[in-house]
Amino acid sequence: MASVFSDLVPPAQRWRADAACRGLQADIFFPDEDGETSDLAVEICGACPVSDRCLSYALSNREKAGVWGGATERERRRIIRQARRKTA
Repeated sequence: MASVFSDLVPPAQRWRADAACRGLQADIFFPDEDGETSDLAVEICGACPVSDRCLSYALSNREKAGVWGGATERERRRIIRQARRKTA
């Protein structure tokens, strides 16, 4: 049975319902300290069935903070730089 709220979630973001992080504490994925990484978050993302879509979302939306799709902020910046070099 579909959730009452499923119609409120854009189709492009319905992957979130299957995310391994769903229901977990946000501070696991958004550490307080600048530059601090969360090994636990990366580990959780590593076993997530939608980590590729999560990372794609973060890259497309220029998410600045946290771990998304197993990639830290620094790693996402590197991915974006590499993609720019390939298209230049």
